[in-house]
Amino acid sequence: MDALSMLLQNVHLFETKYYRLNGVGNWSYSITRQDTILFYLVMSGGFCIDVGNGPRETRAGDMIMIPSSHQHVSYALNYHGNEAQALDDLLTNCKEHTLDVKGDGDSESSLILIECKYDKAMIRPLLSMLPAILPEINDDSDGRFEVIDVEIRLLTLEAERERMGKAAVINHWASIMMIECLRVYIESLPEATDNWLIAMKDPFLTKALVAMHESPDKSWTIHKLAEVAGMSRSSFAQRFKEVVGIPPLTYLLDYRLRLAARYLRLQQNSISRISELVGYASDSTFSQAFKRVYGVSPKAYRQQYQQRKLA
Repeated sequence: MDALSMLLQNVHLFETKYYRLNGVGNWSYSITRQDTILFYLVMSGGFCIDVGNGPRETRAGDMIMIPSSHQHVSYALNYHGNEAQALDDLLTNCKEHTLDVKGDGDSESSLILIECKYDKAMIRPLLSMLPAILPEINDDSDGRFEVIDVEIRLLTLEAERERMGKAAVINHWASIMMIECLRVYIESLPEATDNWLIAMKDPFLTKALVAMHESPDKSWTIHKLAEVAGMSRSSFAQRFKEVVGIPPLTYLLDYRLRLAARYLRLQQNSISRISELVGYASDSTFSQAFKRVYGVSPKAYRQQYQQRKLA
């Protein structure tokens, strides 16, 4: 399995919602979300989007991803008005996942907006390295993806009728869109970059990353990881730190504890079993390492999460 696939193996999107937005005239709206990934599929026409760093134009056939912006404004092309109504207010009139957003004028555009919640702990290192909008304006893809026609056909079919498994289908397709945007972005990264995602393209480091994600419970050492990567111990340690920004075993520790936190939230395994799954020889060692990072013991973390869910 490749490194990006392993990186995303425990990243899950959920509570996916989608809307078909039909813009007429000089329309605009603002949208505010927390811990949400947004996607736009532009079916016809075009629109502008501003996540706080200036407007970005999109056209029919574009697909864009907004990884973690707290707020943005979307509006009709060539519209320079200052009034933008909150999308949530407009959605009170949304029927069957379709909303007409109207303003003065005759220009028309149609787009699909998809929003997804995600597991913050597992995806945090990835989102921290992404630009505000994917793909970036200088990507060779120019925002166009081969999968967009399939996406639009599928979502249109799902919107037309209620069927079993509908939520699961939408969640899976949102994940596919995210993967498509990520790999286009990573493939476009220049060799000279301080973005650690470039390690996904490194023929040596990617082997070590896959090994750590595939078997976090294994007793990894720098020497063993260097062997997997096909490098000398010193060369591997130096290259990993230069590219990823932290030493290999620090990366492994961070991943193990993020994975442990996920297992604790899922509440499917005992704390002792979770300790084994993430490579700790004893519960006490695991508990001490977890508390150093999360500030509470694994048991307290699980209890706090349960209480928040019930609140």
